[in-house]
Amino acid sequence: MQSDQQAVVALGELLLRLTTKGHERFVQAREFDARYTGAEANVAVALAHLGFEAYAVSTVPDHEIGQACINYLRQYGVNTDHIVREETA
Repeated sequence: MQSDQQAVVALGELLLRLTTKGHERFVQAREFDARYTGAEANVAVALAHLGFEAYAVSTVPDHEIGQACINYLRQYGVNTDHIVREETA
């Protein structure tokens, strides 16, 4: 981090939000849009867009969905070096 650059650390859970297409009920849907979200993640992404150095600190499952969440944050410039991957049962 440069000394003149502001930084923010977002601590919190990361969520996978599933949305149906066409406002269908879950029991009617055959397809879903996946979005990776959470209040802290949203703030980190917004501040990264404003030029802050943004860090996400959280835990995700050690599988493809957890990696997809990390990739999503990275594409918006959020530093994910402090996200822990944890084995699931």
